[in-house]
Amino acid sequence: MMKNCFKYFILSALFSAPILAQEGVIRINKSIEIERVLTLKKELNENTSFIKIQIYSGNRLDAEKALLGYEGGFPDQFSELKYETPNYKVWVGKFRTRLEADRELVKVKALFPNAFLFTP
Repeated sequence: MMKNCFKYFILSALFSAPILAQEGVIRINKSIEIERVLTLKKELNENTSFIKIQIYSGNRLDAEKALLGYEGGFPDQFSELKYETPNYKVWVGKFRTRLEADRELVKVKALFPNAFLFTP
């Protein structure tokens, strides 16, 4: 019995001892060229024109209806209402490749048969 108590005492002393973590300093060396390339990449991404789908062009009331209809059917996609004299236009989607845009256009044409692709 005494041996068991002694064993429990030793085990509890070992596991309750403070655990010390190692400390250190991390240095990251990055070259100026990498920083320059990252900056150029950001600028390219901002200036990249996307392929979009136009689903409507006409008066404001019908444009708003088309926008609401699209947002109801495709809630996760980008959509915007633009005014270009003399018409309001509804543009949807932002696609980097023609293949992505074509796939989405097939779905969109089910609701908006006059939809077409364009690059603004």
